[in-house]
Amino acid sequence: MSALTVDDLKKLLAETAGEDDSVDLAGELDTPFVDLGYDSLALLETAAVLQQRYGIALTDETVGRLGTPRELLDEVNTTPATA
Repeated sequence: MSALTVDDLKKLLAETAGEDDSVDLAGELDTPFVDLGYDSLALLETAAVLQQRYGIALTDETVGRLGTPRELLDEVNTTPATA
């Protein structure tokens, strides 16, 4: 998988959380997810889709410690995909 981009993450969050994709994540990479309107359930759903589509398996514990879009992108882009 090539690196997950900010635009990819924006679309994925809009899809899984049912939020409007008008949030400019590029300008909000260090803003906590909770301040952007994403709760822990939305992030767990996002992690599930990441595993289904890209083979990136993030544990619930890992997802729970990821507080910002930048942290999520960094984690996804440094975690090897599983077969």
